[in-house]
Order: sequence, then C-alpha cells, then structure tokens
Amino acid sequence: MTTTSSRFFDEVAKLMNSAAGAAQGVRREIDTLVKAQVERVLNELNVVQREEFDAVKEMASRAREDNERLQARLAEIERRVAGTGAMPESRSQSTTQPSAAPPPFPANESGSSGPSASGA
Repeated sequence: MTTTSSRFFDEVAKLMNSAAGAAQGVRREIDTLVKAQVERVLNELNVVQREEFDAVKEMASRAREDNERLQARLAEIERRVAGTGAMPESRSQSTTQPSAAPPPFPANESGSSGPSASGA
C-alpha cells in the first residue's frame, strides 16, 4: 500500500511541476503580448522615446546658454556704444545712404576684433 500511495504522490508532484511550468510559459507569453500592445499604442500616440527627449532637452539647454551669452555680448556692445556717446549706425543713418563698409566691431576681452573672434 505504501508503494501505491507513494506513486500517487509522485504523479501528483509531476503534475504540479508541469502545471507550474505551463503557468510560467503562459506568463511569459502574456508579458510579451502586453509589451507589444503597449508599444503599438505608444507608437500610435506619437509618444517620444526617452533618448529623443533627452537629446532635444540638451539641444534646448545649449540654445538657451548661447542665447544668454549673445544677450550678454549685445548688452556689452550697447554699453560700449552708449559710453562713447555715438548712436548705433542703424539709428544715426536713418535718412542717409548706408556706408560701403560696416563699422568695425569693438575688441573683445581677448583683444581681437570682429564677429568671429569668439567662435560664433
């Protein structure tokens, strides 16, 4: 009688192992289907991927820094022009013909002159 009950429990254990393996397989399959469905929905909604968002965020940050740098440079140039008492050319020649050569840029901090001195 012990052999019969032992064999019965062995068969039940095998059945449970098989059921557990099948359940894990079903779980993996459901995970795969849900993931595919979520990706499809996100693609249809035109949701931006994280990598693309981070790249655009970095570009915006650089553009903001460039804008601030250029605003500071413009303020410095305007301060220098106002300090010399001269009006900017666009205001002083509103009724006259423009000159053939543009006015020279003031020297920047490194001592060179021109718009490309700072690499811009």
